[in-house]
Amino acid sequence: MSAPTVTIVIPVYNEEAILRDAVLGLLDRVRPLGFSFEILIAENGSKDRTVEIAEELAAKHPEVETFSASQPDYGLALREGIYRARGEFVLCDEIDLCDVDFYERALPILRAREADLVVGSKAMAGANDERPVFRRAATFVINGMLRVALDFRGTDTHGLKAFRREALLPIARSCLVNRDLFASELVIRAQRAGLDVVEIPVRVLEKRPPSIALTRRVPAVLKNLAQLVWAIRVKG
Repeated sequence: MSAPTVTIVIPVYNEEAILRDAVLGLLDRVRPLGFSFEILIAENGSKDRTVEIAEELAAKHPEVETFSASQPDYGLALREGIYRARGEFVLCDEIDLCDVDFYERALPILRAREADLVVGSKAMAGANDERPVFRRAATFVINGMLRVALDFRGTDTHGLKAFRREALLPIARSCLVNRDLFASELVIRAQRAGLDVVEIPVRVLEKRPPSIALTRRVPAVLKNLAQLVWAIRVKG
């Protein structure tokens, strides 16, 4: 089978309620865009029917593939999806967003080689972040910490991304942190390596509450932030 032009990587965890409709809707919106693509459902540690539904979708739709990571770990699933991607361009999306508008704006930038990595920012001017206020505040705080601790130059690291696989695969392989901050390490290491990183504003309107409550995630994020500072500042 020939490699597709685009790979869409979507980590999922306990998403039985929205997975089928989200993937079917994404297929309907991407097929008319005129490029070959694959959707990689990167399941990680689900305890509901997510795996079963993902496998049903993969059996019925040739553009869909799925795999399971060994544990509930967003970063691990995203990293493995990047490794498995066959497309020249890789799009990292969220199952509760499936933002095809981002695809249509980011891919021309990559094709024109105006950037190696395009980040969909929910915090820059022109963005429309419709999440609850405490979720927006958390994004502001973590990005501020990344700027102070690691000289991050930008407004967002987590969420929608598009990149040339050839350019970012070595960066992904050099990352040392998983879970929520793998995405941040990927962007920061790309910047530090001198790759061209561009941000574009996006609208964020989630289809359901987060699968893991923010209050449960805070201690792990702080621990991972310390690991990230050590990984970049000490190990390099």
